[in-house]
Amino acid sequence: MSTLLLRLAAPLQAWGSESKFERRATGREPTKSGVIGLLAAALGRRRDQPIDDLSRLKFGVRVDKPGQMMMDYHTALSTKQTYVTRRYYLEDAVFIVGLEGDAAFLHTLEAAVNAPFFPLFLGRRSCPPTGQVCIGVRDASLKDALLAEPLSISMTGAGQGKAHTSLTLILDTDKVGAYRQRDLPLSFNQQHRKFAYRYVEAHAETHAETHAETHAETHAVTYTQTPTQTYTQTSHDAFEGVTE
Repeated sequence: MSTLLLRLAAPLQAWGSESKFERRATGREPTKSGVIGLLAAALGRRRDQPIDDLSRLKFGVRVDKPGQMMMDYHTALSTKQTYVTRRYYLEDAVFIVGLEGDAAFLHTLEAAVNAPFFPLFLGRRSCPPTGQVCIGVRDASLKDALLAEPLSISMTGAGQGKAHTSLTLILDTDKVGAYRQRDLPLSFNQQHRKFAYRYVEAHAETHAETHAETHAETHAVTYTQTPTQTYTQTSHDAFEGVTE
C-alpha cells in the first residue's frame, strides 16, 4: 500500500467532532471527518455525493507542533434575541496527516489537492491553510511514512546541534478495545449528515531532527464500549471545507 502525506498548518485551525449550538469546540488534532471534507472539496464533490472511497482510507496524524488553544467570543443578533457563541481554535499548530490506500487513487487525490476545485479549509471557512498542503505519495505503510517524513518545523536552536523531540502519532486501528472516536463520515448531505465511530490508537515517538532514525514506543489507549454504531448529526463545522 501507499500513503498520501499532507501538511496542515495555519495561524488558526478548528477540528470539531462535538461542536453544537453556542459552543464550537475543537479537538487537539485534525479529525478524519475534517480531512475527508478537505479532500472532497479538492475533488469538487458536492455534499450529496458519495464519500465511501475516501472514508475507507486508513488515516493517521503526526503532531509536529500542538499549538495553543484559543477562544473567540462572538455575539450575533437575530430578529428575536442576541446570541453569545464561543468558538475555540488551535493557534499555530502543525500536523502531518497520512492516508493509506491504493496508489492510483492517492495520486488522484494528490493532483486534486495541488489544484483544488473548491477552496481548502482546516476545519472552518475562516481557517485557510498556510504553505504547500500536499507533501506527496510515499511507497510505504501509514505508520512508516509518518515516521520517515522529516520534521516540518525546526526543533534545533542555534548551537544546540542534534535535537530529539517527542512526537505523537494517532492512527486508525482494528484492535478491539482501542479508543473510539466519532469522526468517521458516512454522508455530508446537509439534510442527513451521518458519522460513525472508528478505533484510534496513540503512539509516542522519539524523532531525531537531523536524520530519519526514529524509535517508537507504543501506548494503546483503552476505552471499553459496545461495537461501532452509526450516529446522525445536523450541524458540524469540520465539514465546512466542502462548499457549494
